[in-house]
Amino acid sequence: MAFTPATPDYAERIRESFARGKMMDLIGAEIAAIEPGYVAIALPHADALTQQHGFFHAGAVATIADTAGGYAAYTLFPAGTSVLTAEFKINFLAPARGVRLLARGRVIKPGRTLTTCDIEVAALGEDGGEKLCAKSLQTMAQVQGRDDIARPG
Repeated sequence: MAFTPATPDYAERIRESFARGKMMDLIGAEIAAIEPGYVAIALPHADALTQQHGFFHAGAVATIADTAGGYAAYTLFPAGTSVLTAEFKINFLAPARGVRLLARGRVIKPGRTLTTCDIEVAALGEDGGEKLCAKSLQTMAQVQGRDDIARPG
């Protein structure tokens, strides 16, 4: 489905907001793609992100899934608004094992207040192959009258 962004600078707004998100810095996540209604987040493998069996921890998988979906929705939000997760459900389909993860967030249905997103997280191997490891459904809230800027407290 093709979407039209509400502002011509939507990609810049996403990059600026992402840069303020300290969690993404902490885990080493990066923006891999930005298009209207679509954002992909990549997460390189790091031992600090694994659980006891050596797979990516479910928390790391869920974090990039939430972020990809949130920013996919935000690509369609007008200036003077912000984005917050209202609902988030994730199914872990296979162990997240690979050299990196790629979360692909897509808007299913945009709305004036709530936007629904579909997210898939794939584990990428050294050979370039992909394995779907998580599937998520998310509802994002558009917060009116508040630019997406960091505020203390």
